[in-house]
Amino acid sequence: MATFELYRRSTIGMCLTETLDEMVQSGTLSPELAIQVLVQFDKSMTEALESQVKTKVSIKGHLHTYRFCDNVWTFILQDAMLKNDDRQENVSRVKIVACDSKLLTQ
Repeated sequence: MATFELYRRSTIGMCLTETLDEMVQSGTLSPELAIQVLVQFDKSMTEALESQVKTKVSIKGHLHTYRFCDNVWTFILQDAMLKNDDRQENVSRVKIVACDSKLLTQ
């Protein structure tokens, strides 16, 4: 299964990358093993989001910027409202990065 490296820019992904970098710098971990850990992280995040997240959210806001590059859409919304079945949240800015899931199965 192919994966995207999108989740590496999430908070948990950045913390993992920083920790792996520190371990490589101190000699505790080889660079090859650190790369394998990141690849497994990409696969695990994709699988977890596909199988465990069932909540749907609607988003409304003012489109500030959009971009389509390398089969990845990026949207930046301002004054957005995120709403699910039992909760509504207003945020001043939200960034959405979306990929075609069909690309993951190629």
